Amino acid sequence: MAGLAAIEIAQKVVKVWRSLQTEWKISTKGASKHGKKVRRKEKLNPPSFNRGGAGCSTSSFLESSTNSAVEDKPYGRPSLPWHAIYSLAVKWRQISEPCDPIVWVNKLSEEFNSGFGSHTPLILGQAKVVRYFPNFPRTFNVTKAVIKENKYVHNKKDHLINLYENGKLQEVMNAESCSDLHRVVGEDFWLATRCNSMTVEGKRLEGTRISLEKTDQMGYDFAIKTPCTPSRWDDFELEMTSAWEALCDAYCGENYGTTDFDLLENAREAILRMTYYWYNFMPLSRGTAVIGFAVLLGLFLAANMEFTGNIPEGVQVDWEAILEPDPHSFISSVKSWLYPSLKTNTSWKGYPDVASTLETTGLVVAALST
Repeated sequence: MAGLAAIEIAQKVVKVWRSLQTEWKISTKGASKHGKKVRRKEKLNPPSFNRGGAGCSTSSFLESSTNSAVEDKPYGRPSLPWHAIYSLAVKWRQISEPCDPIVWVNKLSEEFNSGFGSHTPLILGQAKVVRYFPNFPRTFNVTKAVIKENKYVHNKKDHLINLYENGKLQEVMNAESCSDLHRVVGEDFWLATRCNSMTVEGKRLEGTRISLEKTDQMGYDFAIKTPCTPSRWDDFELEMTSAWEALCDAYCGENYGTTDFDLLENAREAILRMTYYWYNFMPLSRGTAVIGFAVLLGLFLAANMEFTGNIPEGVQVDWEAILEPDPHSFISSVKSWLYPSLKTNTSWKGYPDVASTLETTGLVVAALST
């Protein structure tokens, strides 16, 4: 699933970048001629994400994803909204895993307005969740660090619990278990991780919520929860749009089309910036992790870089993002294993166009079944 999704994403993105590079050349010539650079107005139009049709074998596979997505706008440069890129991967996941309800949270109407969000437990009662418990030590330390910085947490009713008196902050830092931490706070609580904006200087977005709840005399639920409220959605919408534009700017200038790894440094960082905010955003009901990585692969491929390695054992890329306070920290945490596995590759540009070759859901299912 991820391989075909990545190729299709790369094919779509390259078309956009080719148009942007043409515009860059024109604007550069204009700057030389008139002594200044003129940049035309740009507008990104978000599509409707959960449009029907993908479940019918006679429907167009990408009809609801991009609606061809690449349009020449008379008032500005061609645009492909960031939503459309991720919608490509969403469609592949919806077809490959038909039993998973994978939809954009903002299309859930009542659930969206009430703050519907993901819930990922690390500890349930006295049981350690095998898939996620390896992240417990780091998540627990992040919890203590956030408490030390903020000096408060929120209770179940969202009221503040101040912890700056009577030496409680030191007790928090000395806590070694869920029971220790719950005893210091005195009741069930939650807090939000740091997620610093790169679009609005000094602004801190609401990252992932870490919650600790007592279940019985000896058990605790320790989990991450990511609510998607309208206000939070607007914040991350702005951040994702800015990150996508930054990636286009990084690749579509004078280094466009290069296979020089050093010259692609800005493009790599821009791709990881976009990935960082996607994982902290968590805008899907399910599948955010794999869809985010599939898009990452596609964007690298579009920039002539192919990921040829494997994610190291014990590493979950989405957790690397949500436990870091900003894109720079996230990049530092993954580049040691990611960058050595990136190899320049342009051979994929000779592949048939995925969208026109697999134009119906039936053909997609057949391709995934071979």
